[in-house]
Amino acid sequence: MGSVAIIGAGAAGCFAAAVLKRRSTGTSITIYEDGPRPLVKVSKTGGGRCNLTNTFEGVTDLSKVYPRGTSLMRRLLKGFGPEDTLRWFSEEGVKLHVEEGGRVFPDSEDAMEIVRTLERALSGVTVKTGCRLVSLEKSGDVFSMTFNNGRTERADRVLIASGGAQKGIPFLRGIPTVESVPSLFSLKIDDSDLKALMGSSATVLLRLGGFSADGPMLITDWGVSGPAVLKLSSYAARHLAEKGYRENLHVRWCPKMSEEMLRSFLGPSVMSARKLVSTPPEGLSSRLWAMLVERSGLREDIRRGELGRKGLSRLASLLLDDVYPVSGKGPFKEEFVTSGGIDIAAVNPKTLEAKSFPQLYFAGEVLDIDGVTGGYNLQAAWTTGYTAAVAIAEVEKKV
Repeated sequence: MGSVAIIGAGAAGCFAAAVLKRRSTGTSITIYEDGPRPLVKVSKTGGGRCNLTNTFEGVTDLSKVYPRGTSLMRRLLKGFGPEDTLRWFSEEGVKLHVEEGGRVFPDSEDAMEIVRTLERALSGVTVKTGCRLVSLEKSGDVFSMTFNNGRTERADRVLIASGGAQKGIPFLRGIPTVESVPSLFSLKIDDSDLKALMGSSATVLLRLGGFSADGPMLITDWGVSGPAVLKLSSYAARHLAEKGYRENLHVRWCPKMSEEMLRSFLGPSVMSARKLVSTPPEGLSSRLWAMLVERSGLREDIRRGELGRKGLSRLASLLLDDVYPVSGKGPFKEEFVTSGGIDIAAVNPKTLEAKSFPQLYFAGEVLDIDGVTGGYNLQAAWTTGYTAAVAIAEVEKKV
């Protein structure tokens, strides 16, 4: 049996190590991590609750949950999908439950339970922290790795699971990459009336640059966030980067109501004597509704019966297509995911081995695969980590 070096102690790297250790007990496995400890990102995901996968129930088009890497994930999920993830963690003693949207969490709602479970599964694996890979060379069948501390180490096989690489991967010469850009981020909108409603939320339909997403949207003191915004930022990640994060966001405030239904709701009725602001459409808070009425140019105290044809048209048009200029990403650099990385055309789709660099494998976010919020990105980490580990184990058996 030989030696395997895994670069990166995130979800993909640690899961790959755990799988490989059980499938190839005689193999020497070392994980090299740039940071001070392993699985830091996992400990924070899902707001510290760890949304570790999704049931994929109702997903009929995989491109809607994996905007990049769709074809590869379609193939790999057949080998290790969400059911396998649920089974693996359940067999490790983690009790799980499913929440809205198919999101899966540990019953403890503590991401550290997932971290501790993975750490236990790494028994027999060496983990070295504070080690950033700066050079990777291959002489014959052996890899030589140089780290930022000046140490040089060797391995027979290498798995790169170093996460998103926004600045590229300088030590991987000759392997095609796709430029990395942020994904899953909130949007900055400099509109004082909107930001005054900080904390308000609504279920909306959003459009931006030919992309669309629906779901809950949260108004913040810098713009908008929430599931609909994060999903839209994933779909439009590359488009927004090309535009310098300057684009128009179109909001449909009442997505379940057609124009005809809106006009009927706003038109003459038994409530004509009541103030318009006192009767918001379903799903809109009183504060948000009052802002939209004012934004359409109507008096705050106008009664429903006074709306008139022009006023009704302005208000209906606003509810159907309200436009806000986006001036950037949210200010907190909260994106946990990047779009881009190793071009998936450069790897064997069965093993995730580099086509031009034998015995070099990839897993996780370092690949040009990314998903929308809801557990899909962690599932990609488990799936790709498992795939690479199984492939390496098969090679180890032949040594």
